Amino acid sequence: MSELSPGIYLVSTPIGNLGDLSERQIEILSECDLIACEDTRRSKKILVKLKLKKNLISYYEHNELRRSLTLIDHVLNGKSVAVVSDAGTPGISDPAYRVVLEAIKNNVPIIPIPGPCSIIAALVASGLPTDSFIFEGFLPQKGEKRRERIQTLLNENRTVVVFESPFRIHKLVDQIVLLDSERKIVIARELTKVYEEFIRGTSLEVSQLLSNRKLKGEIVVIIDRKKIN
Repeated sequence: MSELSPGIYLVSTPIGNLGDLSERQIEILSECDLIACEDTRRSKKILVKLKLKKNLISYYEHNELRRSLTLIDHVLNGKSVAVVSDAGTPGISDPAYRVVLEAIKNNVPIIPIPGPCSIIAALVASGLPTDSFIFEGFLPQKGEKRRERIQTLLNENRTVVVFESPFRIHKLVDQIVLLDSERKIVIARELTKVYEEFIRGTSLEVSQLLSNRKLKGEIVVIIDRKKIN
């Protein structure tokens, strides 16, 4: 049994650079009884760096509801459970929401352990306004719903942050060009990693910069707010 109080610990993990692990994150991962993670293989890389051997349990989109009940049972039996995503903060486009709901329902303590978040890292370095923004996660992959969502976001009076797949990034930029070729956008990819890159400009300029490139890695897109005349 660990020295940690029983509870659900939402532990943020590095979005690329393992040097971003904080002392508190390390402490929780070291002392918890169980770690619930999206991909046990990816989480093991962190544990190898920390020279830790811990009990891991998978907790991902397709088993989230069922596994949440299991995690709460562990806490009710006196265990401390750390919930981590593959990278960044649990619950932000990653599993955690359901276990938080179950914890609240069962009066189980929820302890957030803050840390890296690609949304904020990309936004503050984008050069676009940071005083008011919205996060939309991943857009619909195709069809009219996707086009309508992009149009809605372009009408926002707040800076918009979205995630996008490297397989659809060209399509997204080109769709923005058709709707507003002068809109400023920023593509942030591979944040905190060796090949970290920011691509800035109008949607048309960014489209031209990407014309002969095939991007790889995790991508965050920041879209400037609608200008008010």
